[in-house]
Amino acid sequence: MLDSGDFVNKLIQNSYTHLCVVPCSFAKNIINEVINNNSIEYTPCASEAVACSMAAGLKMAGEKPLVIVQSSGLTNMGSCITSLLKPYEIRFPMLVSWRTYNEGDSEIQHKHLSTKLPDLINAYGYQYDVLNKKDISIAINQIEKCNDIDQICILEKETFSTVLLAEKYQLDLSKNIARSEFLKALNTKFSDHDVLFIGTTGNTSREMYSFMPDTDNFYLAGNMGGALSLGLGAAKAGKRVIVCGGDAEFVMHMGGLTNVGRYSKQINLTYIVFDNESNKSTGGQNTYQQHIDYIGMAKSSNIVNTFIANDVDSFSKVLNKVNYGVNFIYVRCSYDAETPRPPMKVVAKKSFDKSSINLIG
Repeated sequence: MLDSGDFVNKLIQNSYTHLCVVPCSFAKNIINEVINNNSIEYTPCASEAVACSMAAGLKMAGEKPLVIVQSSGLTNMGSCITSLLKPYEIRFPMLVSWRTYNEGDSEIQHKHLSTKLPDLINAYGYQYDVLNKKDISIAINQIEKCNDIDQICILEKETFSTVLLAEKYQLDLSKNIARSEFLKALNTKFSDHDVLFIGTTGNTSREMYSFMPDTDNFYLAGNMGGALSLGLGAAKAGKRVIVCGGDAEFVMHMGGLTNVGRYSKQINLTYIVFDNESNKSTGGQNTYQQHIDYIGMAKSSNIVNTFIANDVDSFSKVLNKVNYGVNFIYVRCSYDAETPRPPMKVVAKKSFDKSSINLIG
């Protein structure tokens, strides 16, 4: 295992200036170390494609960036890699976590790339090297090599030593109500209704499984940022849909919001954004999105029915006001301690039919 502090200091000594990141739990310690260090800039990105494009701009302007994403996010970078980096011969290190998968695991989003990640890297025209976990000098040399050739470094689990965020970077959400309380209200309100709930990937779906046992839920294991568009498709097909999203999920594929607004009076869809200001499932880092006017963005996307509800009482009243059409509810909240992942038997669904369970082949 590499010492995270020593590794970051070596990056700084080698003139690295920015870490362009979409957080991953495998990389949380190196991310925390960079956030704690004022000599290298942490730049959280809405999506992996944004991280890749931003790093390209930094490199072309004379800076020295490093990108960190997880394996599933490498697919989001595909167009940027093949249509920008390759033809313009722009090179910088990309550190991609290699997520594993065991048969029967409910993290089905990692199943394909758990074995095919090297093939994907090769398909992009790159070679790969697994980051050395024992020798910092070797690991730094591997990263440096990525500035000269088309190579991606693969990050395995438990590569870096444990680092906690410095106190000044830790979020204080003590004034906010836990998301679970709002989910319980949804469970009470819709337990006997024909409503399809779609939960975005990460802790939102985990908490829905724990606190919404009586509703018809679809738990999105991966495809972060796609929950709203998935809900749009179901709503266009005639379903009444409520999408439970989050602040980090909101920005990843924001075009979904503008697309939904096109049908604002034609479908029955409610989008709830639970803003806990953090990437909870990848280490609790701040999403740094306090500058975003979520309601304003919804309204500018042609969503007329917008609401703010930061306590359970107002949330319950808002639920009684939602109309046919598209509704947007913004909720500032905190979160519970770690909740279990939904098991395979409820995650593995091929349709939104309640009886379509455990059909992943």
